[in-house]
Amino acid sequence: MPTLQEALKLDKDGIQALKNTLKEKIKASDLNAYVGALEDADTDLIPIAIKDNINVKGWEITCGSKILEGYIAPYNASVIENLKHKGFAPFGRTNMDEFAMGSTTASSCYGKTLNPRNKERVPGGSSGGSAAAVAGGIALAALGSDTGGSIRQPASFCGCVGLKPTYGRVSRYGLVAYSSSLDQIGPITQNVSDCALLFDAIAGYDRMDSTSANLESPSTFEDLNAKRKLKIAILPEFLKNADSSIQNAYQKTIDILSQNGHTIFEKQMLDTSYMIAAYYVICTAEASSNLARFDGVRYGKRAENLSNLKELYLKTRSQGFGDEVKRRILLGSFVLSSGYYDAYYIKAQKVRTLIARQYEEILQDCDVILSPVAPSVAFSFEACKTPLQMYLEDIYTIGVNLAGLPAISLPVDSDEGLPIGMQFIGKAFDEQTLLDIALHLENTLK
Repeated sequence: MPTLQEALKLDKDGIQALKNTLKEKIKASDLNAYVGALEDADTDLIPIAIKDNINVKGWEITCGSKILEGYIAPYNASVIENLKHKGFAPFGRTNMDEFAMGSTTASSCYGKTLNPRNKERVPGGSSGGSAAAVAGGIALAALGSDTGGSIRQPASFCGCVGLKPTYGRVSRYGLVAYSSSLDQIGPITQNVSDCALLFDAIAGYDRMDSTSANLESPSTFEDLNAKRKLKIAILPEFLKNADSSIQNAYQKTIDILSQNGHTIFEKQMLDTSYMIAAYYVICTAEASSNLARFDGVRYGKRAENLSNLKELYLKTRSQGFGDEVKRRILLGSFVLSSGYYDAYYIKAQKVRTLIARQYEEILQDCDVILSPVAPSVAFSFEACKTPLQMYLEDIYTIGVNLAGLPAISLPVDSDEGLPIGMQFIGKAFDEQTLLDIALHLENTLK
């Protein structure tokens, strides 16, 4: 499969031939990375796979949920408009955990997506369809969304590059909200250069998004510099929750960076248990509010044989939402309820501020932070854990979203054929430094 850089050199006939090849490969694939009929918006633009929670005008958009079955997007998300202006176009919807809630892409109403590196293993989530499509050679690149690691973790499990931009760097207009203060759209690609290219295409100020940062559009691809020598912070205490294969890969990565002239600093962070607690209080609270609109009246599929309004709400939401979505709505409603709001939600927001300050302090002394992406390699579907155990899979990624910082995941090692990813975490709106160090490491590992 050609890279984005190679595809941009193709003429119109070459692009059409590429799309025909992709369609044949997708038809022959058993990964279940795409959902519904394969849709092709523009014949003369470079095809990009789109996660099923990003609006593309005229396409069905379901967020992997029965409750939105048959709903057609009435407009393009801002990232889709930006893609078209840069020579790219949406090409097929990718599978995802229902409403982006999960780490396996197994909770989708379309069924689970398989990891192309080992089909008995999960591809990660919630952007597992996007990562599996790229890693499986049935997408040149894809867009995903990251609320607590949903780009970086599947990229790590499938052996791709995944970038979670700074909150506000990429417009959320047209992204179906899970947790509005945490969600961010970003690219999943075959390599770091393609990641910079696609990031530049989608980033920029958008007056349709009140959280969009009013900054100039970045040009990270043109400014890529793999020769910079940086100060890199490491967090040794994070490794206590990681498998030995992750610990070994982390140390190998540190050694490589040190040998290549980068300066390594050991730093301390707040215990990850506080991050998990704060994250799941905040994200479920926001989810319970955001998903209230899916009631069978304004959006979504309505239950049948109803006798009154109360029954409409009850049956529609009971039949339309899956178990994990219901679980998070209930938890979010609880922490926002009278008598518990101060005890849980307000306290979680205070912890969030503390986490953001700690990242800020570390990044005052260093250029980037090196961290694992996940505590293990991709686990088997049979080993899928209890909901609480699954929440612990996010221990290394959620802090970045709470702080609103950018982070990039790239493959650095493998364990029995399964990729191991590491992430660099950067200062707000400094995606350039992240891409530079990621490109340096990628080149060194070749």
